[in-house]
Amino acid sequence: MAGKAAAPGTAVLLVTANVGSLFDDPENLQKNWLREFYQVSVSVESHGMALLVGCPRRCTPRALSRESRRPSHDRPAVVHTHKPHFMALHCQEFGGKNYEASMSHVDKFVKELLSSDAMKEYNRARVYLDENFKSQEHFTALGSFYFLHESLKNIYQFDFKAKKYKKVTGKEIYSDTLESTPMLEKEKFPQDYFPECKWSRKGFVRTRWCVADCAFDLVNIHLFHDASNLVAWETSPSVYSGIRHKALGYVLDRIIDQRFEKVSYFVFGDFNFRLDSKSVVETLCTKATMQTVRAADTNEVVKLIFRESDNDRKVMLQLEKKLFHYFNQEVFRDNNGTALLEFDKELSVFKDRLYELDISFPPSRRARRRLSPTTTSGLTSAWETTSPCSWRSASRPGQVNLTPMCTSVVSCSDVWEAMAATPEGPSRDLPVARGAGDVPSIEIRPPTAASTTRPSATR
Repeated sequence: MAGKAAAPGTAVLLVTANVGSLFDDPENLQKNWLREFYQVSVSVESHGMALLVGCPRRCTPRALSRESRRPSHDRPAVVHTHKPHFMALHCQEFGGKNYEASMSHVDKFVKELLSSDAMKEYNRARVYLDENFKSQEHFTALGSFYFLHESLKNIYQFDFKAKKYKKVTGKEIYSDTLESTPMLEKEKFPQDYFPECKWSRKGFVRTRWCVADCAFDLVNIHLFHDASNLVAWETSPSVYSGIRHKALGYVLDRIIDQRFEKVSYFVFGDFNFRLDSKSVVETLCTKATMQTVRAADTNEVVKLIFRESDNDRKVMLQLEKKLFHYFNQEVFRDNNGTALLEFDKELSVFKDRLYELDISFPPSRRARRRLSPTTTSGLTSAWETTSPCSWRSASRPGQVNLTPMCTSVVSCSDVWEAMAATPEGPSRDLPVARGAGDVPSIEIRPPTAASTTRPSATR
């Protein structure tokens, strides 16, 4: 077309969501989640790249766009409206807490994704599900989905065993023992990385792709959560932050080691990042007095209560192992919680290796789980958004922990060697985003002859 400055690039959509809650009530929650996945609107141009980040333990993904706040019926479906050429969905806690009991629901979820009308123009797909729940040493409960639009003519995936790229055709699902699948690398973190060396489902899965002669890695990751608020607030940074730092460093070192050619990479999943608990508590409760409650039989600290020095000694903060309840929730809402950003420090350790967008949105919000009026154990399908950092139930009101932007999309520092920003030019802080916000578009283009990091695709 006359006057066109450059050929369109390849639109890429990256999505991550902790979906464990979907399997608590699959008949209702999965339907709602998939509807939002199909309908949520993201600022993707026909030749751009968008990052969509799911909020952990919610039944709907969160979009990196103000459009996500529009009513569902008024939002155009992202698949129909924007038609990204390449779409990656990274899931954590796939199958819920009891994978064996949820296998039929897992099959239904996968079938719906692959056969839905919204995805009919994606004629090639790769699905990798870690279903080896009987192996404590290997099970990660990670699920990775990749969808290729019919208009994308040539895309290749890397075979890590043969060390060459293979053209992607058809739709294939891999499950059970992913360790033997040559098209990915999967690792569970070493046992000494786990808090108290107790196994949990934490690890990462890496795949490598070549689009428009640009090679890049996509890494699905799930890092460790804070097991106890009482332990987390003891030091700054917390012991759990140190464990996450060690694990993320392990992943980054693995994906750039000498076994394979180095390429650009995106790491997106549930990082379980937290605000620095000790600093937050000391700032919010500067003038408070602390009351320590101990167990009668063990003398172990089980609760900390912070009260105002005056004002009738009202409770400001109640802290327990699984409870973080700050009574003035406005601090999380005012100006999107920007006053707390100084305590969002965990990714700063990797500032020379990873990049993220400026954060201009409130901390991630958990969901409210309500007990069914007809049973004392089941959950209703009603999931409600509560105040930031809140997770309440009818039987246990309060917040589980101080949690900011747990899910993230981050990229390596040299991603711009293979990608070009449009239309204003490259921005060094574009590739990383957490939670929600506005997204400039970028596109994947073939690298120039002068590029020093051009990938070699052996086919």
